[in-house]
Amino acid sequence: MFHVKRPASVRTLCSGLQLAKSSYVSRERGGRQGLRSDSLTCVPTPSLASLPIRRLTLRDLAACADLSEDRGWPREEHKWGFLLTAGKGYGIDDPDGGLVSACVVTEYGPQERPALAAIGMVLVAAQHSRQGVGRRLMRHVVSAMGTTPLTLHATPYGRPLYEELGFKVTGRAEMVCGRFTPGGPQPAVATRAATAEDLSAILRLDEQAFGTDRTHIITRLPAFADQLRVAEEDGRIIGYAAAWPNMDTHVVGPLIARDTSVAQALIASLAAHTDRPLRTDIDVRHTELLVWAKERGLASLAFNSVMTNGITELPGDWSRRFAPVTVAAG
Repeated sequence: MFHVKRPASVRTLCSGLQLAKSSYVSRERGGRQGLRSDSLTCVPTPSLASLPIRRLTLRDLAACADLSEDRGWPREEHKWGFLLTAGKGYGIDDPDGGLVSACVVTEYGPQERPALAAIGMVLVAAQHSRQGVGRRLMRHVVSAMGTTPLTLHATPYGRPLYEELGFKVTGRAEMVCGRFTPGGPQPAVATRAATAEDLSAILRLDEQAFGTDRTHIITRLPAFADQLRVAEEDGRIIGYAAAWPNMDTHVVGPLIARDTSVAQALIASLAAHTDRPLRTDIDVRHTELLVWAKERGLASLAFNSVMTNGITELPGDWSRRFAPVTVAAG
């Protein structure tokens, strides 16, 4: 049983998801100018280029949430915890406390030779922005991943950096958010809450659509999400979707379905079991689903570029892959 808090207004909730660009004036550090004293030793602040990059753990959860807040994003501690547990976090410590920068990499496929890795949550503290920190961290991560194909969702603001690092745009996703209002013909597809017995069928379906194994993500969904539902036909699972809490919304993802009608049925069933607004990121090639969602109260918020490095397109079957778990994990 989950306690669901009623949100303020959809407008307030969804507008808070827009990227907040911060301007700042750098602080001056060091000793007092124009004064000399044999007893006063000025310790220079280490340059950003000399600060080491290290792996992050769950012990860094609060610092990661602080970094999100610093850039005007929600703290998203629930999502940060999920990503730091399922993937690899990288960060640069600020000598004054907290993090200068952070990102998370989620790998898929065989552990010894991943078939794909998604990069997300790339953040730089406002005080240190536009000083090459994000570029340095990204170069480190790309190098650390070796020949593993990479993917990420880029905002227009971040896209130039990723293009500089060799990423190319291979797709687009549209973020929609709002309070779902049922209307029109109801999907005829049967849906229900998933059970432990459904796991093997969900994993098979997911690997076919996603293109590689992500068992370590799917098996975490029952604890991470408030809802996990499946669509059935003649006793066979033909789709599944989760809804997980983020601020006062429920994010729909992943959304894997045989076709658009199954995806519609899963979204409608998730909406029927929550009083929160829904948010999701839908591949723009699924135009029918986007039109249907907008007719039922979900408004467009933003577009992200889906980018890849090392492959010309994502593996799997895009026609059955409607929305990611989260754009940070692909």
